[in-house]
Amino acid sequence: MATIITMPRLSDTMTEGTVAAWLKKVGDKISEGDILAEIETDKATMEFESFNEGTLLYIGIPEGETAPVDSLLAIIGNEGEDVSALIAGKSTPATPDTAEAKPESKETATAPDVKSSETTTATTPVAATTISLPQGVVVVTMPRLSDTMTEGTVATWLKKVGDKVAEGDILAEIETDKATMEFESFNEGTLLYIGIQEGNSAPVDSLLAIIGPEGTDISGIAENYKTGGAPQAATATEEAKPAPAEKSAEPIVQEASTDGQRILASPLAKKIASDKGIQLTQVKGSGENGRIVKSDIENFTPQATSAPVTATSAPAKTETVAAPKVFVPAGEVFTEEIKNSQMRKIIAKRLAESLFTAPHYNLTIEVTMDEAMKSRAIINSVPDTKVSFNDMVIKACAMALKKHPKINSQWKEDAITINHHVNVGVAVAVEDGLVVPVLKFTDAMSLSQIGGSVRDLAGRAKNKKLLPTEMEGSTFTVSNLGMFGIVEFNSIINQPNSAILSVGAIVEKPVVKNGQIVVGNTMMLSLACDHRTIDGATGAQFLQTLKQFIENPVTMLA
Repeated sequence: MATIITMPRLSDTMTEGTVAAWLKKVGDKISEGDILAEIETDKATMEFESFNEGTLLYIGIPEGETAPVDSLLAIIGNEGEDVSALIAGKSTPATPDTAEAKPESKETATAPDVKSSETTTATTPVAATTISLPQGVVVVTMPRLSDTMTEGTVATWLKKVGDKVAEGDILAEIETDKATMEFESFNEGTLLYIGIQEGNSAPVDSLLAIIGPEGTDISGIAENYKTGGAPQAATATEEAKPAPAEKSAEPIVQEASTDGQRILASPLAKKIASDKGIQLTQVKGSGENGRIVKSDIENFTPQATSAPVTATSAPAKTETVAAPKVFVPAGEVFTEEIKNSQMRKIIAKRLAESLFTAPHYNLTIEVTMDEAMKSRAIINSVPDTKVSFNDMVIKACAMALKKHPKINSQWKEDAITINHHVNVGVAVAVEDGLVVPVLKFTDAMSLSQIGGSVRDLAGRAKNKKLLPTEMEGSTFTVSNLGMFGIVEFNSIINQPNSAILSVGAIVEKPVVKNGQIVVGNTMMLSLACDHRTIDGATGAQFLQTLKQFIENPVTMLA
């Protein structure tokens, strides 16, 4: 029987995803564990594997296109099976959070425990119920809140049957295999039915709740889900386009250069280059090991190609493309529009939420770096050891947080959570914006371990190879712009943290020591605090402790 596959939620902040590449095409045999596609989220490009086996019957989102979480991604079933009814049901407009009527997913999870005769009777009414959902009613299923999640537990319901639900309201707290997360509604109406009680667990895509107009008769809907049938009218979009899906397999062909070496390029970059007629041999990659990424293709102009390859055709093409950009007439307005990436959209949303919900204030302190510079030189003289000043700041922060746990806190409406474990997030600039990989239990790490971990995480972050779990769970954040010569700046708090430390450049300047003006090295540190959780005096005491650790690194060994 056919199984509907939807756009997965591969991170807690993901609301939509882009299909970077299809690794299977319609008609291919699929085994459990096969990689179906590469999906670009707001944080990384990740491989999406199948939890089902059969034949790939339909592709709903072509390569390069973006769709909300829970949109129809693909259908897997028996070879030759008719899935037109499922596709037609998926094409009706619906909200991204609706339950994509996946009776097959439910059956797949429970098949070993169901008699064959029951399976037959359960599947019979599907066609008849696919259009029977009452007007305005939305079915919400157990969401996939991480890439490894197969089932979830309802820790707490924050709404009860009969309550009014607005878009953005928190329906429940759901415990996954990684964390307990708030699950918000993308629909509005009245909570008509709860399918999974508090403390109970259920597979992904099980019936979680039903939302609709007050007083709506929903009899039969819950029972239909339990027996394997699911009303298709509640499914989340969109755009069933078989023709582009068949075409999606073409750009995955490996490119080869003229010297016989394979060109490293992401599948999405190959797709865009194919659409634009750009030869990958002419593009210089900015990714790891010279890998060509999407931005390299989007920013490529023939002017950048090497000179003597084809002297006859190249000059003409270069002049027509490059002239408007290089020689803009005086008085003419010249603009360029760059489409926002998933990461940029999420950054804009999260930072705006942080700035406008958390009352920020900033505390600044100047620290002397002479002893830190001497200590770093001694440490780096050890073979195979490399420690940066940023590593020393991270270690000092971890030690200071243990002494001032109120800085290591989170605000909730009913309570303040004090974290007695220290997980320092390190802000890393990447091609499309900013990510924050997390060093778990930072206070227990040595300086060399911090240095090695930061280099590894930063390198993989720039190539979008970080796992979502490596960007979750921070309790405090460090942002360093000193390498760019920035002396002092203020950061926006990385919620749910209560504070973020901004680290400036080390500056050589006249300082007063023992009543004498001498040449010294100083660095500015700025602490942005959430006034709901951290009072000014608490923040100041933390900075005093941090200053002592940085100015006298040997004290971190005590």
